[in-house]
Parts: sequence; C-alpha cells; structure tokens
Amino acid sequence: MPKKNLKNTKTPITKSADDSRVYLYDSTLRDGAQTSTVNFSALNKITIANLLDDLGIDFIEGGWPGANPTDDQFFANLPKLKNSQFCAFGMTRKAGISCHNDPNLASVVNSKVDNICLVGKSWDFQLKEALKISAEENLAMISDSIKLVIKKNKTAMFDAEHFFDGYKANPKFALEVIKTAYQAGARWVVLCDTNGGSLPWEVKEIISEVKKIIPGKNLGIHCHNDTGNAVANSLVAVEAGVRQVQGTINGLGERCGNANLISIIPTLALKMNCQLGIKNNQLKNLVKVANFLDDLLNKETDKFAPYVGKYAFAHKGGLHVSAVLKNAQCYEHINPELIGNHRKIMVSNQAGRSNIVNRLKEIGLIKNDQQLNDKVSDLINKVKELEAIGYAYDSADASFEILAKKSLSIVPNFFETLSFRCVDNKISDNKEQPITFAEAIVKIKIANKKTMAVAEGIGPVNALDKALKKALTKKYPQLKNIILSDYKVRILNPSLGTSAITRVQIESQDKITKQKWTTIGVSQNIIDASFIAMQDSIIYFLLKSI
Repeated sequence: MPKKNLKNTKTPITKSADDSRVYLYDSTLRDGAQTSTVNFSALNKITIANLLDDLGIDFIEGGWPGANPTDDQFFANLPKLKNSQFCAFGMTRKAGISCHNDPNLASVVNSKVDNICLVGKSWDFQLKEALKISAEENLAMISDSIKLVIKKNKTAMFDAEHFFDGYKANPKFALEVIKTAYQAGARWVVLCDTNGGSLPWEVKEIISEVKKIIPGKNLGIHCHNDTGNAVANSLVAVEAGVRQVQGTINGLGERCGNANLISIIPTLALKMNCQLGIKNNQLKNLVKVANFLDDLLNKETDKFAPYVGKYAFAHKGGLHVSAVLKNAQCYEHINPELIGNHRKIMVSNQAGRSNIVNRLKEIGLIKNDQQLNDKVSDLINKVKELEAIGYAYDSADASFEILAKKSLSIVPNFFETLSFRCVDNKISDNKEQPITFAEAIVKIKIANKKTMAVAEGIGPVNALDKALKKALTKKYPQLKNIILSDYKVRILNPSLGTSAITRVQIESQDKITKQKWTTIGVSQNIIDASFIAMQDSIIYFLLKSI
C-alpha cells in the first residue's frame, strides 16, 4: 500500500467542501442495547436521545417499533429534537407474503419518524443456511420494502447485512443486492461488516468497486469490532468515499461491540477535515457524553480510552512532562480541550521536578518555579521513597495533594487518630447460614477533646468507615455526604504470602456534588492500609469544604 504523509496536519479527504459532508448515525439505542449486561428502559432511551441531540448527531436510531414493549413505549413518547432526526429500524418483508400483509414491517414503516432503516441479506450463504429462500425472492423482498417506505413519503435506508463477507464470497450477488435497494429508492445504502472480520485494506478495495454502481454520497458504513478494526474500517470507508458512518457511543454492541463514535467523531472533525453536523462547541461535549453513558449503565469508565479517557492526555515521565510544558505538541496529538478533556501531569517515582512543580501549580500551592525550591526537592524525594514501598500517586491525586500540603505545613489538624480496633464475629445461632459481621471501635481527638465511636458493618473496612465518620460527624456534619464508591486491593509482593505488603486504593464521592477523588494506603496489614486511605479521603474532603 502507498505510504502517506504522517504529519499531524489537516488533510481534506476531497477537494470539494460539499463532498466532505459526513453524516453520523448513532445506533446506541438499538445495536448498543444488544450489549451483554445492557438493558435500557424507555426513560433511559429518552435521556440518551436528548444527549445525542445536544451533541449534534444527524440520525438517532431509536429502536425497532413492534419488537418489544420498551421500544413501543419509546416511539410513543419521542422527545422533540433540535439538531437530530429519529430513525426506526426493522427488516424487509418476510418471504412469501406481501408488504401489506407483514405486521412487523407495518409497525416500522408506520412509526412516527421520517427515516426508516431496513436490513436485508447480501450474502448468499445466509439465504441458503438461514432464510432458505432464493436469490430472486430476496431481491424482491428488498425492492418491495424500500418502495413501501418511499410510498409513505419517508427517507429509506438499507442496511446490507454481511455485505463484506458476501462480497468476498460472491461479489456479483452482493452488488446486485445493494443495486436493487438503490434503484428502489434507498437514499442510503449502508455496507455492513456484520461479523466484524474485515480488515481496512479489504474495506477500501471493496468500496472502490461499490462506487462504480452507487455514488459515495449515498453510501454508509456499519462496522463491528470483532477484530478490533471497527474504527479503522469506518475511517478508511470515509476516505474511500462513504458519507454516512454508523456506530455507537463508547463502542457498545453485541459481542465485541460496534464502531466507537466517540473515537470516530473527533478523528473525522480534527484530522480528516470532514464537515460534520457537530459544531466546535458541541465537540467539547464528547467527554461528557462518554462518561454519562457509563454512569447510566453503572459501568466503570475506561480511563485509557482514546480522546476522552482520564489518562488520554496524562504525562508521567519527567522528560515528557518537561517537553509538554514547553510545547504540548511534543507529546499530544491534539489540544485536549477541543473535545472537553484536559492535560494531566502525573506524580510518581518516574516523575522529575517538572511534574511536581506543575502539579503544585495546578492545586495552587506555588505560582512559579522559583518558589519553595528546597521543599519541592524534599517532596520529590519523599514521593520516590513512598512509591518504593508501594504507594502510587499517579492514581491517587487526593493523597498526593495531602502529602504536598503536609510537606508545606498547611494542612489543618482536623483530628488525630489515637487508636482503632476491629473484630470479626460469626454467629451460628442454629441457623443454616451463619451470620458474619464486624465491629469497629475508633478513638480520636479533635482539638483537645477525646471521643470514641463504635459501629458494626458487613466487614472490617465497612465497620471502620462507619465508626470513623460517626466519631467525626458531630464536629463535621458534612461528612455524612461522603460515600465509598470503589475499593481496590493489590498485593505487592505475593511471594511473602499473608505477610505481604498490601496497597489499598479508595475512591470516594460527594453525594451532593458527585465529585470523586482517590486516596491510597500501604501496609502489611490490610485493615491499616484501608484506614490510611480512609483518613486521607476524609481530610481531602474537609480541605475542600473549608
């Protein structure tokens, strides 16, 4: 394949600005709903649709009218859109009956939307093995169904299912299928890599042949990610002339997922110079959209996701940071603020002076490099000493901030822990299932006043968390808003068995503001490590609330 210029410059994909308009089709509400563990309610779908509308997506596939009660409820209560258009999905008429006698097709075509996307087979293997019908009947099903959509004065789209596999097996048949849909009046003919097995150079070569019978302005691409190439295949399809791209938010979808629009959108806009329906101010919503969907699904956000991940623009090595602070293009392919992300300078044993100084500037402890030179050097050494025994401040910003402020002697003495004790109890009580619970006792000192609190929990960490907050809430009632949102344990030297050093990382959240922060504790005793991280979490929250 010919080599291309790899410089980070905007290269128009075509000479004509009009030809560069690419339409985005989101299938999160239908294809994304087929993801294992994902189950959208009608209200969820309305919320997501509004989010996609705010982003500026051209077409939002709402689902399959008549297929299930959730989709029926959604289509009966479609929200009003400002930027996008809804599309209903369905299949062509069944074999052996007319369009007018097919209730499933009628439910789709008669839905209250202006765009209808129908799927049909384009691989002759599927006709023989799945549908048991002739090629002639398959073509008639496609033509009849598309013509019915046109008769209803709606925009017709045709998803050519298994197109790339079909083309590789029998190009004449696959081309005849899409030609039939196009001649019947389909505005968009969408080429589907349904099994997700095609590779970018195959996609490009096949599309070059398809364009001989259907113009690129009428072609779409729909890729699955079974080889990890869904985004690449979608982009190379656009380069080859396709002008509609289908995908889902965060790559949701059956098996390995669909093409990830969160990666595709900024690449089209910022690197391929495509004209999209998404404006620059809407592009900044990408991080928000990606994170919102994960939160809705109670799914852990991919911190390393391209463009939108928490660490997508994170810099850890001292040499990298020094260069980035002079000119961000040294180690960043775009300005992260363009898509709503931001640069993150990590602090770790890999860090040099630049990392520490920049982080101190971010949290407002110093204004320039000349301030606090000796203490900054001491802090760098302290970080490296602590990370040598197991701390990891690159993933625990809150604990680093406390460490830095303590090094500068500006952390108020909110409380002092005098002691804590934790006991596990198991009560059989002649029951089939014994009851296990933990009891914790915490003694602290606030100012000159000592206090003690006792609490029970489902385990020692839960009991300690309750006891510590119970002892502190009389003085600091705002602590009742803190919840422990994540808890991770890692054994650092497993060869030592039960005497190994344990690292505990706690993510806490403010129930009111939804702000999250991460703290860390390290000890040979897992309860002690947990308590260290817990204390840091509370101190960080109190620092932010005073």
